[in-house]
Amino acid sequence: MKRTLIIAEAGVNHNGDINLAKKLIDASVAAGVDYVKFQTFKASKLVSKVAQKATYQKVNMHDSDNSQLSMLMKLELTNEMHDEIINYCSVKGIKFLSTPFDLESIILLKSKGVEIGKIPSGEITNFPYLRAMAQAFPYIIISTGMANLNEIRDALNVLFRYGTKRENVTVLHCNTEYPTPMNDVNLLAMHTIAKEFDVKFGYSDHTLGIEVPIAAVALGATVIEKHFTLDKNMEGPDHRASLEPNELSNMVLAIRNIELALGNSTKVASNSEIANKVIVRKSIVAKISIKSGEIFSESNLTSKRPGSGISPMEWDNVIGRVASRDFDEDEVITL
Repeated sequence: MKRTLIIAEAGVNHNGDINLAKKLIDASVAAGVDYVKFQTFKASKLVSKVAQKATYQKVNMHDSDNSQLSMLMKLELTNEMHDEIINYCSVKGIKFLSTPFDLESIILLKSKGVEIGKIPSGEITNFPYLRAMAQAFPYIIISTGMANLNEIRDALNVLFRYGTKRENVTVLHCNTEYPTPMNDVNLLAMHTIAKEFDVKFGYSDHTLGIEVPIAAVALGATVIEKHFTLDKNMEGPDHRASLEPNELSNMVLAIRNIELALGNSTKVASNSEIANKVIVRKSIVAKISIKSGEIFSESNLTSKRPGSGISPMEWDNVIGRVASRDFDEDEVITL
């Protein structure tokens, strides 16, 4: 059975509060995900003083300050907070991930023993960043929101040039609008990515609800990334488009069920349905009473349940044969 890697994206939904970060870790453990992921950045290295908030951030933040810098400065995780979060994940038995957004953050996460480098959609055209990620982490997961095939190809070529092995890359289809409208999801683009680049593929989801990531797994996604929060009504840029803990649990359960349901592609009767064959299939039976020596014909034979006798697929082989004994109406024919 294929097992999907499920990443619960805590992101910046900790609001800069270490205790809230720990509660997010607890929720991800309870949901049964594989990784809980945060975001690592130095705000001053990520955005300039003139960068403004995205539209969805303006809508979700109830203040008049449109500066990305001031917003992100409140959401930074310090070195000490990273240590505390990583240790808490270890104690709770869940794997830690974080997305670095600048070169210093790449170095920080590498120093913490992180082996999977998660590249966010916004850095897919950042050559120095891509080079550093390839050199720092043996495994790469790269989101491709806003990107076209040529931009994905260029990014992958940088990664390959600086040491990333193709088999160690997973490319996530993604749409960066929070929340993503259903008509913009375009899940089938995952298959285009897989065919074009011969890489493992997955999906990073920003839609409302859980049905789209479930569908992505049914379409072959090997990695699912989904934002979650403790409460969608909390103050912060990403809470509104995130799952609450019960929704995250439901998504994980549904994905695991889909994995079971996908099976192995062999078309045979399953163990659970073998007993149904004799119940729902039919046998050749006597339509009317038949005397020994009579010829089996269309007029004295029919097919009815149960399927314990000769299959109606043998109809032409039975027609014209001679009855070796008497048969009552509805009795299964034997030769």
